[in-house]
Amino acid sequence: MTALANHPSLQAAAPGPGRAKRLHRLPAWPVTGLLLLFPLWWALGLGTLIFFLVAVPMTVSLVRHRASGQFVKLPPGFLLWLLFLAVVALGLFSLGADPAGTVPGTAASRLVSFSFRLGGYLAMTVILVYAGNVDRRELPQQRFVRLLAWLFVVTVAGGLLGMAAPRFEFTAPLELLLPHHVRANGFVQSLVHPTAAQIMNLLGGETPRPGAPWGYTNTWGNNVCLLIGWLLVAGWALTKNRRVKAFTLVTLLLAMAPIVYSLNRGLWIGLGVMVLYVAVRLALRGRFGALSLVGVAGVGVAVAIATTPLGDVVTARLEDGKSNGVRMYTTEKAVNGMAESPLIGFGSTRSTIGGRNSIAVGESEGCARCGNFTVGGNGQLWQLLFAHGLLGTATYLGFFVVGLWRFRRDATPIGLAATAAIVSSFAAMFWYNALVTPLALTFLAYAVLWRNRLESR
Repeated sequence: MTALANHPSLQAAAPGPGRAKRLHRLPAWPVTGLLLLFPLWWALGLGTLIFFLVAVPMTVSLVRHRASGQFVKLPPGFLLWLLFLAVVALGLFSLGADPAGTVPGTAASRLVSFSFRLGGYLAMTVILVYAGNVDRRELPQQRFVRLLAWLFVVTVAGGLLGMAAPRFEFTAPLELLLPHHVRANGFVQSLVHPTAAQIMNLLGGETPRPGAPWGYTNTWGNNVCLLIGWLLVAGWALTKNRRVKAFTLVTLLLAMAPIVYSLNRGLWIGLGVMVLYVAVRLALRGRFGALSLVGVAGVGVAVAIATTPLGDVVTARLEDGKSNGVRMYTTEKAVNGMAESPLIGFGSTRSTIGGRNSIAVGESEGCARCGNFTVGGNGQLWQLLFAHGLLGTATYLGFFVVGLWRFRRDATPIGLAATAAIVSSFAAMFWYNALVTPLALTFLAYAVLWRNRLESR
């Protein structure tokens, strides 16, 4: 990676006497606008698409930055990520294949989903590189952290909205601009139609599960894990203002309600993994005072669950395992499919023929979850193995492992929050898919961690 970064083609030419004024400084507004105005993007129907759109001015600015003779830094392990992108692109040649037990189709019929994923990975790459290179005079590290903390507050507000008004939804302006047959498509609806919650059949009846502003309940839970650390850093570690600390504690207490009522077991596990990770990191450095705070917080949560109605909800959800059979079925299909195309996978997901009990059972208007399950739709790991094979899985995970190893000695509050977020993504990959917003937030955590290392030099 060092050799790649020192390659002559990436080095800045020494500016001449009249050239200094033409140097292009990367502005902060693409990152600031993306995070600070996210509630607006959601309301406009751009909650997911904004991450694709913001990559365009970022790319233009990076090109101008490099053309002015300045250096574009690349994160550790970036060569592995480029190899992953290459494997994803090679999947184009596997789109026409029909793995055993999946609905037959053509390469053309799968081109849209393939393009969406490839475009998503490319957009996330641009966001990562840009966020890591943006001028620190334009975007100081603490302001970056506060923007991410703000996004957690927005997430909590969305969760509370999902509890208070689970059927709240509206037609976004972008949705109105689309032809009727386009906006009626279920996938398009998930991208552009703002809703407060998902209504699902759990615990013996219809149960609202918070999703705003992230669309899906699982995405909401994944992003809670990725963002909660930034609230703790910005609202506690980086400030001495008592009002800010009080606001932080109130926000965390309020967050407990949608976290529990989301019935999201993956979220609960992810938070537990993060707490354990931070506790181990603090213990290894002998910071037992900070470690005791982690313990007190854990005890507080346990007491709250045991002495309030939240405990009944948790118990009921743990005893309800309706999705377990489907997850095991699609996981088995993903692993078997990977064995059919072990190196580069099948380029995209597929739908199963029928359901787990019979090939004659399929999705219908009266039973949308009876069959035709998405292979690779129940977790990033299974999607990587099925859609991008062992090469794609190894390079994708390897990129994040390199980052964690390179920054393993960063025990600052910012460093702990960033690495805990990345570690949570490793736990989440067994049941959550990463594109689009979870991967964007993981990359932003990586960028903050990377910038933290650069600032400490």
